Amino acid sequence: MLNVLAYLIGLVSLIIVIPAQIPLLGWANWFALPLIVVGIILGALSSKDGGRNFCLVVLLIAAVRLTLGGGLI
Repeated sequence: MLNVLAYLIGLVSLIIVIPAQIPLLGWANWFALPLIVVGIILGALSSKDGGRNFCLVVLLIAAVRLTLGGGLI
């Protein structure tokens, strides 16, 4: 059950992160980061690793975008 919740939280975060790839919308990644961390925690508490790994991939996408944009743009 926690794995399914981690997947759902990861999907919601991905819906936020995808438009944040557009220039000048990078600040939206800051709204997704807390959700991603919650998904990673729930995925870590689960007996399966799929939800956690999905959230880690979404975190990687958001972190790379924030790094390229200087953390804000």
